Amino acid sequence: MPLLNDKVALVTGGARGIGKTIALQFAASGAHVVVVDTDSAGIQETAAEVEAAGRKSLALKCNVADAAEVEAMVAKVQETFPRIDILVNNAGITRDNLLIRMAEQDWDLVLDVNLKGPFLLTKAVSRVMMKQRYGRIVNVASVVGIIGNAGQANYSASKGGLIALTRSVARELASRQVTCNAVAPGFIRTAMTDNLSEEVRTAFMKSIPLQRMGTAEDIAGVVLFLASDEASYITGQVVSIDGGMFMG
Repeated sequence: MPLLNDKVALVTGGARGIGKTIALQFAASGAHVVVVDTDSAGIQETAAEVEAAGRKSLALKCNVADAAEVEAMVAKVQETFPRIDILVNNAGITRDNLLIRMAEQDWDLVLDVNLKGPFLLTKAVSRVMMKQRYGRIVNVASVVGIIGNAGQANYSASKGGLIALTRSVARELASRQVTCNAVAPGFIRTAMTDNLSEEVRTAFMKSIPLQRMGTAEDIAGVVLFLASDEASYITGQVVSIDGGMFMG
């Protein structure tokens, strides 16, 4: 039997990159997938690929930092599916700059999407999960939420906050058989990192014991495990997927 046979999963930031890879791995493992993003074309493409894998899908455009949009989106999901078994809070943005140069609006925007978004999604979806007495919540944090990073005070703070949110939610929802865990990716090959200079790339590589960048598949495989019944006795944990950058 597939690992996520007939489970219903909601994946934010599912239009591209890590989110899309998670959505497609879920579909390959038997899940029906709700794909959420602000990129209308991207979510339609991901949803079509989920359906090509033989699973049901919904493509829903939503700003995860807007409470009204989140509530309306979750209501639409419930019109189609009787359950929401899995939530993956993957949507995230960066607005990098040194702290002394960082605009207040860039601080607010990153915290709104990366931290307020998961709060709103978790609040809305956990009501469903608590009622059905089952759920898996997986938050996509970052290694910089653990160790920090120069030029990313806003991003690091948002991901550190997401880790704290993960542990608090895990404690609150455990009695209803809802688990909440996080993954903390390190230096992952994406469209954004592909544009880095060779000098920056080399500097990053020196900090990675495995001497390679991670892939979206590296992240999706761990998320798949945490979203499955195989991880039913794991909650409140943060799994670093970073080639050994952080060992703590």
